[in-house]
Amino acid sequence: MTWNLAVANYGTIKEQQFEVAVLPIGATEPHNLHLPYSTDTFCTTRIAERICETAWNRGAKVVLLPSIPYGTQTNQREFPLALNVNPSTMNRLLVDLVESLAYCNIRKIVLLNGHGGNEFKSFLRESYGKIEAKIFACDWYRCINDKYKEIFEITDDHAGEMETSLMLALAPEWVAQNEQGQLLADDGVARQTRFDAVNRGWVSIARPWHLLTTNSGSANPHKATAEKGHQALELVVERLSQFLVELSATPLEETFPF
Repeated sequence: MTWNLAVANYGTIKEQQFEVAVLPIGATEPHNLHLPYSTDTFCTTRIAERICETAWNRGAKVVLLPSIPYGTQTNQREFPLALNVNPSTMNRLLVDLVESLAYCNIRKIVLLNGHGGNEFKSFLRESYGKIEAKIFACDWYRCINDKYKEIFEITDDHAGEMETSLMLALAPEWVAQNEQGQLLADDGVARQTRFDAVNRGWVSIARPWHLLTTNSGSANPHKATAEKGHQALELVVERLSQFLVELSATPLEETFPF
Protein backbone atom coordinates (compact mmCIF):
# COMPACT_ATOMS: atom_id res chain seq x y z
CA MET A 1 0.00 0.00 0.00
CA THR A 2 2.28 2.75 -1.30
CA TRP A 3 -0.40 5.35 -0.56
CA ASN A 4 -0.47 4.53 3.19
CA LEU A 5 2.56 6.02 4.94
CA ALA A 6 1.94 4.14 8.19
CA VAL A 7 2.63 0.76 6.56
CA ALA A 8 4.86 1.81 3.64
CA ASN A 9 8.64 1.47 3.84
CA TYR A 10 11.42 3.82 2.81
CA GLY A 11 12.39 1.62 -0.10
CA THR A 12 8.98 2.29 -1.60
CA ILE A 13 8.49 5.89 -0.51
CA LYS A 14 11.81 7.22 -1.79
CA GLU A 15 10.79 6.30 -5.35
CA GLN A 16 7.54 8.26 -5.19
CA GLN A 17 6.54 11.86 -5.80
CA PHE A 18 3.22 12.55 -4.15
CA GLU A 19 0.95 15.43 -5.10
CA VAL A 20 -1.51 15.31 -2.19
CA ALA A 21 -1.22 14.43 1.51
CA VAL A 22 -4.29 13.54 3.56
CA LEU A 23 -4.12 14.01 7.34
CA PRO A 24 -7.01 12.46 9.33
CA ILE A 25 -7.81 14.24 12.60
CA GLY A 26 -10.15 12.81 15.21
CA ALA A 27 -10.65 12.97 18.96
CA THR A 28 -10.64 10.92 22.15
CA GLU A 29 -13.94 11.46 23.96
CA PRO A 30 -17.02 9.61 25.26
CA HIS A 31 -19.85 8.87 22.83
CA ASN A 32 -22.92 8.11 24.94
CA LEU A 33 -22.71 4.74 26.73
CA HIS A 34 -22.35 2.51 23.67
CA LEU A 35 -19.63 3.84 21.35
CA PRO A 36 -15.85 3.79 21.95
CA TYR A 37 -13.81 6.84 22.85
CA SER A 38 -11.98 6.45 19.55
CA THR A 39 -15.13 6.75 17.40
CA ASP A 40 -14.14 10.00 15.67
CA THR A 41 -10.57 8.89 15.01
CA PHE A 42 -11.54 5.37 13.97
CA CYS A 43 -14.25 6.44 11.50
CA THR A 44 -12.12 9.21 10.04
CA THR A 45 -9.15 6.89 9.59
CA ARG A 46 -11.23 4.22 7.86
CA ILE A 47 -12.81 6.82 5.58
CA ALA A 48 -9.37 8.27 4.80
CA GLU A 49 -8.05 4.80 3.92
CA ARG A 50 -10.92 4.17 1.54
CA ILE A 51 -10.80 7.51 -0.22
CA CYS A 52 -7.02 7.39 -0.62
CA GLU A 53 -7.01 3.82 -1.91
CA THR A 54 -9.82 4.58 -4.35
CA ALA A 55 -8.13 7.76 -5.55
CA TRP A 56 -4.73 6.00 -5.86
CA ASN A 57 -6.28 3.25 -7.98
CA ARG A 58 -7.65 5.97 -10.25
CA GLY A 59 -4.22 7.50 -10.75
CA ALA A 60 -4.04 10.10 -7.97
CA LYS A 61 -0.62 10.60 -6.39
CA VAL A 62 -1.94 10.73 -2.85
CA VAL A 63 -0.39 9.71 0.46
CA LEU A 64 -2.32 9.01 3.65
CA LEU A 65 -0.59 10.21 6.83
CA PRO A 66 -1.01 8.62 10.28
CA SER A 67 -4.02 10.01 12.13
CA ILE A 68 -4.00 12.56 14.94
CA PRO A 69 -6.15 10.87 17.62
CA TYR A 70 -6.75 13.96 19.80
CA GLY A 71 -8.93 17.02 19.35
CA THR A 72 -10.42 19.98 21.17
CA GLN A 73 -12.38 18.74 24.20
CA THR A 74 -12.82 21.81 26.39
CA ASN A 75 -16.60 21.33 26.37
CA GLN A 76 -16.32 17.75 27.64
CA ARG A 77 -13.67 18.31 30.28
CA GLU A 78 -15.98 17.09 33.09
CA PHE A 79 -16.17 13.62 31.53
CA PRO A 80 -13.30 11.28 32.47
CA LEU A 81 -10.51 10.87 29.92
CA ALA A 82 -11.87 13.30 27.37
CA LEU A 83 -8.36 14.26 26.23
CA ASN A 84 -8.08 17.89 25.17
CA VAL A 85 -5.80 19.66 22.71
CA ASN A 86 -6.47 23.39 22.64
CA PRO A 87 -7.04 24.95 19.20
CA SER A 88 -3.87 27.02 19.49
CA THR A 89 -1.85 23.88 20.27
CA MET A 90 -3.41 22.01 17.37
CA ASN A 91 -2.68 24.88 15.01
CA ARG A 92 0.97 24.91 16.08
CA LEU A 93 1.23 21.18 15.42
CA LEU A 94 -0.36 21.60 12.01
CA VAL A 95 2.10 24.35 11.10
CA ASP A 96 5.01 22.01 11.83
CA LEU A 97 3.47 19.12 9.90
CA VAL A 98 2.51 21.22 6.89
CA GLU A 99 5.99 22.75 6.76
CA SER A 100 7.47 19.25 6.84
CA LEU A 101 5.29 18.23 3.92
CA ALA A 102 6.13 21.37 1.96
CA TYR A 103 9.83 20.67 2.53
CA CYS A 104 9.20 17.26 0.94
CA ASN A 105 7.61 19.10 -2.01
CA ILE A 106 4.08 17.98 -1.16
CA ARG A 107 2.13 21.21 -1.46
CA LYS A 108 -1.49 20.09 -1.58
CA ILE A 109 -2.71 19.06 1.85
CA VAL A 110 -6.14 17.91 3.01
CA LEU A 111 -7.05 18.02 6.70
CA LEU A 112 -9.74 15.35 6.99
CA ASN A 113 -11.62 16.10 10.19
CA GLY A 114 -14.05 13.82 12.00
CA HIS A 115 -14.70 15.74 15.23
CA GLY A 116 -17.19 18.56 15.59
CA GLY A 117 -15.09 20.26 18.26
CA ASN A 118 -12.21 20.78 15.83
CA GLU A 119 -12.30 23.99 13.79
CA PHE A 120 -9.58 24.76 11.25
CA LYS A 121 -10.82 27.95 9.58
CA SER A 122 -8.50 30.11 11.70
CA PHE A 123 -5.56 27.88 10.74
CA LEU A 124 -6.38 28.23 7.04
CA ARG A 125 -6.54 32.00 7.37
CA GLU A 126 -3.37 32.39 9.42
CA SER A 127 -1.32 30.06 7.23
CA TYR A 128 -2.47 31.55 3.92
CA GLY A 129 0.48 33.14 2.18
CA LYS A 130 2.89 32.11 4.95
CA ILE A 131 3.33 28.42 4.16
CA GLU A 132 4.22 27.26 0.67
CA ALA A 133 1.31 24.83 0.46
CA LYS A 134 -2.36 24.84 -0.45
CA ILE A 135 -4.37 23.56 2.50
CA PHE A 136 -7.91 22.23 2.39
CA ALA A 137 -10.00 21.45 5.48
CA CYS A 138 -12.80 18.91 5.15
CA ASP A 139 -15.32 17.84 7.78
CA TRP A 140 -16.14 14.58 6.02
CA TYR A 141 -19.61 14.33 7.56
CA ARG A 142 -20.69 17.58 5.87
CA CYS A 143 -20.23 16.18 2.39
CA ILE A 144 -23.43 14.12 2.72
CA ASN A 145 -25.63 16.93 4.04
CA ASP A 146 -27.72 17.06 0.85
CA LYS A 147 -28.46 13.32 1.09
CA TYR A 148 -28.62 13.00 4.86
CA LYS A 149 -32.41 12.76 5.15
CA GLU A 150 -32.51 10.11 2.43
CA ILE A 151 -30.38 7.85 4.61
CA PHE A 152 -31.05 8.81 8.23
CA GLU A 153 -34.17 9.71 10.20
CA ILE A 154 -32.68 11.74 13.05
CA THR A 155 -30.18 14.59 12.97
CA ASP A 156 -26.94 13.50 14.60
CA ASP A 157 -25.21 16.02 16.84
CA HIS A 158 -23.03 13.55 18.73
CA ALA A 159 -23.16 9.75 19.13
CA GLY A 160 -26.51 9.56 17.37
CA GLU A 161 -27.92 7.69 14.42
CA MET A 162 -25.21 8.52 11.87
CA GLU A 163 -22.15 7.85 14.04
CA THR A 164 -23.68 4.69 15.46
CA SER A 165 -24.59 3.45 11.98
CA LEU A 166 -21.03 4.03 10.81
CA MET A 167 -19.62 2.09 13.75
CA LEU A 168 -22.12 -0.74 13.14
CA ALA A 169 -20.89 -0.86 9.55
CA LEU A 170 -17.18 -0.61 10.33
CA ALA A 171 -16.71 -2.29 13.73
CA PRO A 172 -19.94 -3.71 15.18
CA GLU A 173 -17.97 -5.57 17.84
CA TRP A 174 -17.06 -2.19 19.35
CA VAL A 175 -20.69 -1.10 19.75
CA ALA A 176 -22.20 -2.04 23.12
CA GLN A 177 -25.41 -4.05 22.60
CA ASN A 178 -27.41 -6.58 24.62
CA GLU A 179 -28.13 -10.14 23.54
CA GLN A 180 -31.13 -8.95 21.54
CA GLY A 181 -29.01 -6.51 19.56
CA GLN A 182 -30.37 -3.42 21.31
CA LEU A 183 -27.97 -0.57 21.96
CA LEU A 184 -26.81 -0.12 25.53
CA ALA A 185 -27.31 3.63 25.24
CA ASP A 186 -29.62 6.31 26.52
CA ASP A 187 -31.78 8.37 24.16
CA GLY A 188 -29.25 11.17 23.82
CA VAL A 189 -31.68 13.90 24.86
CA ALA A 190 -29.93 17.26 25.08
CA ARG A 191 -31.12 20.07 27.34
CA GLN A 192 -32.11 23.48 26.04
CA THR A 193 -30.63 26.63 27.51
CA ARG A 194 -32.87 29.26 29.09
CA PHE A 195 -32.15 31.63 26.17
CA ASP A 196 -34.24 31.37 23.03
CA ALA A 197 -31.57 33.12 20.95
CA VAL A 198 -29.05 30.41 21.87
CA ASN A 199 -31.53 27.57 21.28
CA ARG A 200 -32.34 28.96 17.82
CA GLY A 201 -28.67 29.24 16.90
CA TRP A 202 -28.58 33.02 16.70
CA VAL A 203 -26.07 33.21 19.55
CA SER A 204 -23.21 30.78 20.14
CA ILE A 205 -21.70 29.63 23.41
CA ALA A 206 -19.23 27.02 24.60
CA ARG A 207 -21.45 24.08 25.51
CA PRO A 208 -20.72 22.38 28.87
CA TRP A 209 -21.59 18.82 27.92
CA HIS A 210 -21.99 17.55 31.47
CA LEU A 211 -24.93 19.98 31.78
CA LEU A 212 -26.16 19.60 28.20
CA THR A 213 -26.36 15.78 28.19
CA THR A 214 -26.82 12.84 30.53
CA ASN A 215 -24.06 10.53 29.25
CA SER A 216 -22.36 12.70 26.59
CA GLY A 217 -24.74 11.73 23.77
CA SER A 218 -26.75 14.53 22.16
CA ALA A 219 -28.76 12.65 19.54
CA ASN A 220 -30.88 9.51 19.58
CA PRO A 221 -28.91 6.50 18.28
CA HIS A 222 -31.59 3.83 18.40
CA LYS A 223 -32.59 3.88 14.72
CA ALA A 224 -29.01 3.22 13.62
CA THR A 225 -28.29 0.27 11.33
CA ALA A 226 -25.20 -1.07 9.59
CA GLU A 227 -26.99 -0.70 6.24
CA LYS A 228 -27.41 3.04 6.78
CA GLY A 229 -23.74 3.25 7.72
CA HIS A 230 -22.69 1.52 4.51
CA GLN A 231 -24.86 3.87 2.42
CA ALA A 232 -23.25 6.92 4.01
CA LEU A 233 -19.75 5.48 3.62
CA GLU A 234 -20.25 4.77 -0.07
CA LEU A 235 -21.38 8.34 -0.67
CA VAL A 236 -18.50 9.85 1.30
CA VAL A 237 -15.92 7.69 -0.47
CA GLU A 238 -17.37 8.42 -3.91
CA ARG A 239 -17.35 12.18 -3.40
CA LEU A 240 -14.07 12.66 -1.56
CA SER A 241 -12.05 10.22 -3.67
CA GLN A 242 -13.15 12.16 -6.76
CA PHE A 243 -11.96 15.36 -5.09
CA LEU A 244 -8.54 13.79 -4.43
CA VAL A 245 -8.26 12.68 -8.05
CA GLU A 246 -9.04 16.19 -9.26
CA LEU A 247 -6.73 17.80 -6.71
CA SER A 248 -3.84 15.53 -7.63
CA ALA A 249 -4.21 16.27 -11.33
CA THR A 250 -4.51 20.06 -10.96
CA PRO A 251 -1.22 21.96 -11.39
CA LEU A 252 -0.22 24.56 -8.84
CA GLU A 253 -0.50 27.53 -11.15
CA GLU A 254 -0.68 31.15 -10.08
CA THR A 255 -4.48 31.19 -10.08
CA PHE A 256 -4.85 27.85 -8.22
CA PRO A 257 -7.46 26.74 -7.15
CA PHE A 258 -9.46 28.89 -9.57
